[in-house]
Amino acid sequence: MPGLFDFQVNGFAGVDYQRHELTAAQLRASIDALRARGVAAIFLTLITDTIDRLAAQFARIEHHRAADPVLAQTIPGYHLEGPWLCPEPGYRGAHPAAPMRPPSPADFACLQTAANNNIRLVTLAPEWPGSAAFIAGLTRQGVHTSIGHSNASAADIDAAIRAGTRFCTHLGNGVAPMQPRHDNIIQRLLARDELTACLIPDGMHLPPFVLKNFARAKPAGKILLTTDCMAAAGAPPGRYTLGGLEVQVGPDRIARGPEGVFAGSTLAPDRGVALTARYLDMSPAAARDLWSSKAAAAFGIKLVS
Repeated sequence: MPGLFDFQVNGFAGVDYQRHELTAAQLRASIDALRARGVAAIFLTLITDTIDRLAAQFARIEHHRAADPVLAQTIPGYHLEGPWLCPEPGYRGAHPAAPMRPPSPADFACLQTAANNNIRLVTLAPEWPGSAAFIAGLTRQGVHTSIGHSNASAADIDAAIRAGTRFCTHLGNGVAPMQPRHDNIIQRLLARDELTACLIPDGMHLPPFVLKNFARAKPAGKILLTTDCMAAAGAPPGRYTLGGLEVQVGPDRIARGPEGVFAGSTLAPDRGVALTARYLDMSPAAARDLWSSKAAAAFGIKLVS
């Protein structure tokens, strides 16, 4: 069977990929822990920060990848989640608001150069001015885009889809807790059959009945599953970091930032397969397929077991 592929991994086994002190040994230990759970590949994910700090981190990780074939194979690309997100409370989730800004082709070029052209997926809020042209530019470069941490209008979503956006990031999360009854960002995104909904099946980010409803609402082949895991995944309860954010993980295994908001998850990909099968009433083989070949195919990744 092919190994698992998770396209949103912020850290694992006590290692925070956003930390500027990240060493090659720490990154390798984290990747080895993922591989021990059947993971063949991930998109290593960095979240909102200043452009300079993000560029430095991409360059640091690329240095580690270049020196270690296992890292290079297991990290075939990056997912950049921010800084082009909605800074409003609730929608920004655990991301810092200060570095958020309209998307800029020059900023992306700086980051993509630091990443040796390995940024493969970008999550953004398309309500920022200039987003449609920005998305179209990334699409021409072969970079996938996804709507997340957003309160985009229907018109903004239409423009993003026309420009090439194909995904929505952790649908149902990264939104303000109080929403209009009908016209809200969850319903706007869920209704768009063109978009593949990416969902976190840990039972906490989405209650199982919500996960089931979302999956039923999408056309066949239009859902993918991810952990959105951070350093506490594959590690015991305690205090961890997600970039500059301090995260507390208690016995309930929920990663909470200072204001109590979710700050990633502690879900491991192999556990995600089991929960997907349970919550969506599918066979273990079908659930594994969603976490392996189907996820990899959606992003053009060839899995090596």
